[in-house]
Amino acid sequence: MKLKEQIRAISLRKLGKSYSEICKRVKVSKGTLSLWLRDIKLTPEQEKRLCVEKRQKNTYRLVKFNQGKKIERIKQITSEAKREFDLFINNPLFLPGLMLYWAEGDKSEKGEVVKFTNSDPAMIKVMMRWFRNICKIPEKRFRVALHIHKLFCRENVEDYWSKITNIPLTQFHKTQIKSTSLKHRKNRLYNGTCAIRINNVDLFRKIKRWKLEFLKKMNINSEKKLPS
Repeated sequence: MKLKEQIRAISLRKLGKSYSEICKRVKVSKGTLSLWLRDIKLTPEQEKRLCVEKRQKNTYRLVKFNQGKKIERIKQITSEAKREFDLFINNPLFLPGLMLYWAEGDKSEKGEVVKFTNSDPAMIKVMMRWFRNICKIPEKRFRVALHIHKLFCRENVEDYWSKITNIPLTQFHKTQIKSTSLKHRKNRLYNGTCAIRINNVDLFRKIKRWKLEFLKKMNINSEKKLPS
């Protein structure tokens, strides 16, 4: 019986099959195959095919592993967000900040980046307090991007928003100046729009969950099913 299996294993190996492929057809250990097939030489084409297949399998395993890690992380963040919502609900800062982000924040699933943009300095101040006191964002994680029309641009506009946000200029992106057809300033208090950006996937998912928990508390059906 072993001789028959050995002959079949050798035949499959000469066809360029991998040990794993052979083991599926010949019920022996890889150690036994190594002994039987040690003198079988593969052609360059066969070796190339096996190398490509091995890389593909390793890539697939890595993708599945990372998917599993992502699913587990989402479950953990969801659980934390549900618990935090119950803790924060009586905080006078929590719901106003959540509603402002719901209205003005970036909700795009692409990249899952937390971003809040507005031209009202008071609103920016409220959101900065929300990010710091509720979301507990470390200061070094904040980034600021300014957009302003050329007509309104002035030298100290970055200093103005740095004072409003209490974020150092070293954490500002280059200010984007847009052309405009306007000839005169209609609003002399306008200082462009300020975008607060935080690259934090976990926070993006928490905010999304907080919003869903709010809808649930208000007995408002969301179009999306609440994850468990």
